Amino acid sequence: MEEVLKHKTASGETICYSVTSGLRPTVVWLGGFRSDMNGSKAQFVDKWARENGRSFIRFDYFGHGQSSGNFKDGTISKWLEDALEVIDHLTSGSLVLLGSSMGGWLALLAALARPDRVQSLVLIAPAADFTQKLMWDKFDQKVQDEITQQGHWMQPSPYGEVPITKSLIEDGKKHLLLGEAISFAGPVRILQGQLDQDVPWQHAMKLVAKLQSTDVVFSLVKDGDHSLSAESDLSRLQSVLQELTETV
Repeated sequence: MEEVLKHKTASGETICYSVTSGLRPTVVWLGGFRSDMNGSKAQFVDKWARENGRSFIRFDYFGHGQSSGNFKDGTISKWLEDALEVIDHLTSGSLVLLGSSMGGWLALLAALARPDRVQSLVLIAPAADFTQKLMWDKFDQKVQDEITQQGHWMQPSPYGEVPITKSLIEDGKKHLLLGEAISFAGPVRILQGQLDQDVPWQHAMKLVAKLQSTDVVFSLVKDGDHSLSAESDLSRLQSVLQELTETV
């Protein structure tokens, strides 16, 4: 089993991470909302990196997995801060950011914040602006009122109730991307399932129109769900990673 390392931030919080040393560019895994670095796709990429001598790092955001903090206190700003902390202090050289769901949004934000470091992006079911477009705008008035008045709403899910806080929604407004052009110019590969119930493919497709990069490939998997963890999906992901890491 790989060693889980700990990085102490200036604010005293702990980011837990796992790293595989190898050839650059380094692939940085940015997980989804309520997921952690031990998910099937992250472990698949770790195995691929070890077998192919590639540099790879995965980590848990604040309030996720083994890192410190309470999930309920997390925001897009906080999780982006974690991603930039990892980029700035735990990696060097050029990077390929691999973001899944919420991680796709964070990968885009991190690429805009560190344009000199980020070479390319791989986005799996990218949930850009999800706190507004896929949450708030779709909540009925009763749910919106509960969030506004009580400060949070417990969203039912197959894995237990998830706290959706007023601070998460309000903070998300600071980071909305789909209203204007996104200035990232490097290669972007988007993998999206047509059967995705969490991030509809039409939502992910809107991102293509906003990206200024001319090297964007949007792959729609007709029978793919949100996780895109089937063997064929992972094979597709591997091909994309090999393409982008071998491109200097």
